[in-house]
Amino acid sequence: MHSDMDRIGDLAEAGEKMIERLRRKAFLPESRKGLNVRFGIAEAAQLLGCSTNRIRMAEDDGRLPPPPASENGRRAGYTVEQLLRMRGVLGASPARADADEPAIIAVQNFKGGVGKSTVTTHLAHYLAVQGYRVLVVDCDSQATTTTLFGFNPHFNVTREETLYPYLSIDPTQSDLGYAVKRTPWPNVDLIPSNLELFDVEYELAAAGADGGSVLAARFRKLRAGLADLARDYDMVILDPPPALGTISLAVMQAANSLLVPLAATTPDFCSTVQFLSMMDQVLRQLGEAGIAVGYDFVRLICSKFDGNDPSHAMVRQIMEQTFGSALLPVSILESAEISHAAMRMMTVYELERPIGTTRTHKRCRANMDEALGQVEQLIRRGWGRVAPASEEAVVNEAA
Repeated sequence: MHSDMDRIGDLAEAGEKMIERLRRKAFLPESRKGLNVRFGIAEAAQLLGCSTNRIRMAEDDGRLPPPPASENGRRAGYTVEQLLRMRGVLGASPARADADEPAIIAVQNFKGGVGKSTVTTHLAHYLAVQGYRVLVVDCDSQATTTTLFGFNPHFNVTREETLYPYLSIDPTQSDLGYAVKRTPWPNVDLIPSNLELFDVEYELAAAGADGGSVLAARFRKLRAGLADLARDYDMVILDPPPALGTISLAVMQAANSLLVPLAATTPDFCSTVQFLSMMDQVLRQLGEAGIAVGYDFVRLICSKFDGNDPSHAMVRQIMEQTFGSALLPVSILESAEISHAAMRMMTVYELERPIGTTRTHKRCRANMDEALGQVEQLIRRGWGRVAPASEEAVVNEAA
């Protein structure tokens, strides 16, 4: 006869099998996630900051391949991979210069349910659409970000494929290259996670009298490993655990920028204030221990905001009064399209067509572009640049 304790394991096993069934259903026929989203010529021109005529001319003179055509003879739209090739040909790549420091952004809040993994994955895909090279590092043993990228952390990811072999007490890897996986996005890579990554926390907690020095060594090691990997990317996005543990502390020290998502509710506001207070104390203690921490920017972003809810508007106003310019002006709106995409283990940037109404999808996508574009501008400002001006903007300014 099973006890309630035994049932916990049974429930976990049943849940893991259901996740795999959902993954297989979502990613048929190969049970593997793909990227089928396409961009029409007008949207491609907007993303490249040029005119549609310039794209057509490049196709006519052979600098770009002929336009993709569907069965009915109409343009089928460009893939992300084709957009990247077009950026190279047309000189429209936003990539950082060699002298620019890669942005290493920790998306962190100790309060669960604020949309941390949703912000992480959408930010990665937004930046990918803009043409940047992105590395996402899932540092959270709950592995939600890994799941959203199409990997089942229980069936598809082993402990040896996570940060564990690099951060453990007895490491078997001297750099992080072993852990980098390709994703369906040609310019986004992932270091995945799974539940076994939590073993790092146990090991360091059991380090005994030498725990402090071991911990400091792990902090420096993660920072060095990520800095080494970052040379091949424009941005690195870190998704740490929603708790003040060893890995979270290491991520704080490895990042050079901090993005704090919080929902527009009083409990989330109060929890985030406590998080910031705790962060302040921890960073001071790290500094006193000789572990340097510095951020190019620290910003809060309001997530899951419902503009039709008066309580959300009130809490948003409280946020503005409290955090001032540290709160990004554009919130991420609550949208059924985000929820529908998540059910398919996707972001709104991966949807081939709207799941809800076209209007809802367009509104959600436009809001995501505007909200996450704020982060892009902070990064580019750190490089001493603003967003590249489109040909249309240059012409209008000249007029």
